[in-house]
Amino acid sequence: MNLPSFIWLWKIAAWSMGLSLLAYLLLALTGIWMFQERTSQHFLRFPWFMGGRRQVRSLHYTIGITMVSLVLLLLAIGIVGTLGHFGSLGHSQHLIAGLIVVVLVLLSAFSATQISTRRFWARPLHIGVNMILLGGFAWVSLTGWSVVQKYLP
Repeated sequence: MNLPSFIWLWKIAAWSMGLSLLAYLLLALTGIWMFQERTSQHFLRFPWFMGGRRQVRSLHYTIGITMVSLVLLLLAIGIVGTLGHFGSLGHSQHLIAGLIVVVLVLLSAFSATQISTRRFWARPLHIGVNMILLGGFAWVSLTGWSVVQKYLP
């Protein structure tokens, strides 16, 4: 493809990646908050959050959906940008790292929808996948940094 500069695309990708990492952090915090709520007699209240137990779960789901959307946006940007700039994929480990992160995020989202008292496997799977996802985000960030250097003027 003979397209104009992709700098605008990389700016969107940078913001999406930053917001994805922020979403991951917020999901960890709300996940810990839900764990605390589930295992103790008292519900920990914060002055800035007037919601109850259901609102924390709803907030966790909303942030999760946002993170899934951002990661899928990053996948689309990566494919379009790389094909547009190079004409093919697979120029670095970033493709593998990115695909692994996408799979982990989707597996985490799926397992989250399965959590219930009848599906005892779903919660440990969800938590385990999210712990692995931390490493995936680190890997994709490191490989992404080297890819970005190729596009800078």
